[in-house]
Amino acid sequence: MDQTPLLQSPFAALTFIAAPALLTNASAVLALSTANRMLRTRDRMQQLFAKFESGGASAEEARLVEQVNRVERQAVLLLGALRSIYVALGAFAGATLVTLLGASVAPFQEVGWFRPLAWLGLAMGFVGVGGLMLGSARLFRATQLSLVNIREEAALIRKRQAERGSISTPSAKPAKAEAVGR
Repeated sequence: MDQTPLLQSPFAALTFIAAPALLTNASAVLALSTANRMLRTRDRMQQLFAKFESGGASAEEARLVEQVNRVERQAVLLLGALRSIYVALGAFAGATLVTLLGASVAPFQEVGWFRPLAWLGLAMGFVGVGGLMLGSARLFRATQLSLVNIREEAALIRKRQAERGSISTPSAKPAKAEAVGR
């Protein structure tokens, strides 16, 4: 395989370095937003704890326990997503470094470790993409759990509002969400 065009273009090496670097940046932003979601989940759990401590009807307690279970599952999913995103972040950063090293030794292709270095960079890129995909799937599932809690609370608010007589017929129907698959 003739790699002369790769060596003649200064943009070729830059492309191989820029792609993992951009993915590293995207992973870092995703990690930051996931950590923020994790903190908001902790805050939600504290709110539920305060509601539970204030007491109430046993039906209310059962609903709170269901929400607590969902928020706990959501936190576990977010932690798994964060772990996957951190793996992706490390893999993309490593791929950027390996690619940079590979680009600097490209003129010496006859050296025996050039090809293994290229394969290592490629493998790290695949690990990074896999981590992003797994993290994104977990984030999606955590979002679905949030939606379940939001819908339950909205239904409870509508029910209490109807019981208080502030609306005679519940004309406010829940918004139809796109198919989220449960």
